[in-house]
Amino acid sequence: MKVTVVGAGVVGTMHAWQAVERGHEVVQIEREAEARGASLRNFGQIWVSGRASGEELQTALRARELWEEIGGRVPALGFRANGSLTPVRGALERAVAEAAAAAPDAAARGHKLLTPAEARALNPALRGEFDAALYCERDAAVEPRTAQRALRAELLKHPKYTFLPGREVREVVGAGAVRDDHGDVHTADVVVLATGAWLGGLVRELAGPDLPVRRVRLQMMQTDPLGEALPTSVADADSFRYYPAYAGGALAALDAAQPQPETAAAHRMQLLMVQRADGGLTIGDTHEYEHPFAFDTVEDPYEHLTGVVESLLGRPLPRIRRRWAGVYAQCTDPSRVVHRQQVRDRVWLVTGPGGRGMTCSPAIAERTANELGW
Repeated sequence: MKVTVVGAGVVGTMHAWQAVERGHEVVQIEREAEARGASLRNFGQIWVSGRASGEELQTALRARELWEEIGGRVPALGFRANGSLTPVRGALERAVAEAAAAAPDAAARGHKLLTPAEARALNPALRGEFDAALYCERDAAVEPRTAQRALRAELLKHPKYTFLPGREVREVVGAGAVRDDHGDVHTADVVVLATGAWLGGLVRELAGPDLPVRRVRLQMMQTDPLGEALPTSVADADSFRYYPAYAGGALAALDAAQPQPETAAAHRMQLLMVQRADGGLTIGDTHEYEHPFAFDTVEDPYEHLTGVVESLLGRPLPRIRRRWAGVYAQCTDPSRVVHRQQVRDRVWLVTGPGGRGMTCSPAIAERTANELGW
């Protein structure tokens, strides 16, 4: 079978990986020299902890298995089963963590409620004051800025894989056939359009104006090396407000009695933090949904996140060396893990995993391959 994959972000690359693993001939086309979208601008977290029970959680757990398997074969991914800690303060935040640790699927996620001493045994860098911490053993991480290159280097070892960068697919010219902006036609048994947040142009033409996917903008930053290990990923209790796993009476009580600070609420903020291979910290994030997005980044969210991190670490942050914004595509129906749609004969669009793209992409691609009979 011949497979054409359009897009070289993590979702597209995992579709190429699945096809090559199953013995198919694959051409992967990317309009940039390398992917530059959300796949490189995220935390690199394989984030199981906050996923909704049911399909979303099962997809994340399967993806976590696949990431570990692939990471064993491709060490340059930087895969590490680091887990995560969410420190909490006060009775209201603790109640949400307790409910998560007592949920029927807590064991599948690896959720446990830890004392401060137990949390610091896992992550001694957390020297700030907190009352307890929710631990998720199944969370993991990879290096987002290099993961796609590492996967591609492995794919290029296969004689049936071809990577064509610097080409934009402009039109579908027949069943399983697309033409790029070099005038070349690529014909395959199936085409997968994994175009990420690129929802205009050809995607709009094929899927129509009512595509149930929206674009979301975020802001993040990265520090100089911390100078010590941060063994787990770290979130704050505001993250409970943005992940469906924590919905329930305890979260409703938290929202009612303890609203977010003004800056955090205005930018729909949570803290997520992971240490990079060079020792620096990737820290974010914000959520912006209204178009047109700002072209610049603003300082208030960064100042808020700095304060939250320093209160948990009990020390000043290292110098901020990078700030950036990114845009990802998210299904407007939050219960859907991804939007998968046949848009022409033998042509499929796969987009909209939202903040779940890095986490779930291996399982999303596996399901595409299974459903299409690769």
